This record gives sequence, C-alpha cells and structure tokens, in this order.
Amino acid sequence: MTEPRSAHDAPAAKQLLNGAIGGSSGLRQNLLIRLRQEGPSAPEELAAALGASRTGVLQQLHALETSGLVSRRAVRHGVGRPRHVYDVTEAAQDLFPTNYDGLAVGLLAAIRSIGGEGLIDDVFEERRKTTTERVRRRLAERLPADAPLVDRARELAVIQDEQGYLAEVVLGTDGVIRLVERNCAIHRIAADTGAACRAELELFREFLGPDVVRETHIAAGDRCCTYRIGGPTD
Repeated sequence: MTEPRSAHDAPAAKQLLNGAIGGSSGLRQNLLIRLRQEGPSAPEELAAALGASRTGVLQQLHALETSGLVSRRAVRHGVGRPRHVYDVTEAAQDLFPTNYDGLAVGLLAAIRSIGGEGLIDDVFEERRKTTTERVRRRLAERLPADAPLVDRARELAVIQDEQGYLAEVVLGTDGVIRLVERNCAIHRIAADTGAACRAELELFREFLGPDVVRETHIAAGDRCCTYRIGGPTD
C-alpha cells in the first residue's frame, strides 16, 4: 500500500474542525484527522506521525476524550502492561466534512412521502447524471483523452476529496488500484437510503470502467469505502 497521508494533507477537514472546535490547538485538530484516517492508534504512534511530543499528544487526547470526541481502550500486546489506543467516536462524525445539512435530510423524507423509494432512486439518478457531466468536464480539462486508468482514478479521488470524502488512490501490493474514501460526506443520507451509494458506484464505473467493485462500505459499518478498480496494473 502507499504510505499513509499526514493529517496536514486534509485541508478541508482541518478548516471544518477549526470552526467546530475553535480556539483549539492545531495539534488537536490534526489528531482528530489522523485518527479518522488511520484508525485506533497509540499516543507514541500519533506523536511520531505528527512530529509532536508524546506529552503534548496525551494532553490533547485527554481533552478530546473529555469532550466525548475520542475514546480510549486498553490493548494487550504480549507480556507486560496493556497499552492504550485512541479512536474517534461517533460524536466526532459531524466535525468532519459534509456536503449536506438538515434541509437535505428533510427533503429526502419529503420525497419519500410523495413518491416512495422509486422517486428517491429517480432523484439520485438525475443527480448522478448532473455530477457525471461535471466530472467529465473536469477530467477533460485536467487529463488527455487517453490518460491511464490510474491517472483517471487519482483525479476522481481529488474531486471526491474536495467534496469532503478524505479520498485517495492506493496501489496495493497485489497490483490493484483502489480508490479509498475515509469519510462519508453524506453519512446521514447514506444511512437512510442506499440510492446515494448506488449512484456513487455507478459514477465511478462511468469513468473507471464497469469492473469497479465496492469492497468495503461505511454505511455497512466498515471504516472506509474502498473501490477496487480493474485488475493488476502493468
């Protein structure tokens, strides 16, 4: 796999976190982003990744734990005392980038009451068509028509990252390209209806080929959404 990105590589997330926990240190913001991206981590791992002292990291983790944004659990690793690892809590989800608000959720309920799930599917399909045209223009501006699959995947990941999905392309040890989204920017909507996730999958297939397969899914309880793209690279 590629090397994990630093929390400093997530400007959209950091901007939103800055507004949500205003007055907090940059380290506290970076800890939340790092934990969201990489999962449960020990203080020394976080300190090394962020170039901070273990003491400083622990101070901010304790503050986040008190606020209910971070949880702590003991993990045994052989002989000796267990070590503590930290992770973001469900309460921290709304601190991360989203492109929806309460109005979107309310509109979804209204659409369902008028036309049922069929109308919701139609709405998301229409939205997918609109998004497809926008993405097509973006790719045409940024890439040649014969751009390699991996380049198209990377550009699509950039587009998704700009929408708050903490997206990146990972080249696996098996030679397979994967597009990984470590945050769901429409978390509440995706939990309410599968139409949004189906539309996203179809969007990716539109530009990356019909063999795109979703391997993991945040809405199903996984930590990230992972899309396998084609077969092994040359």
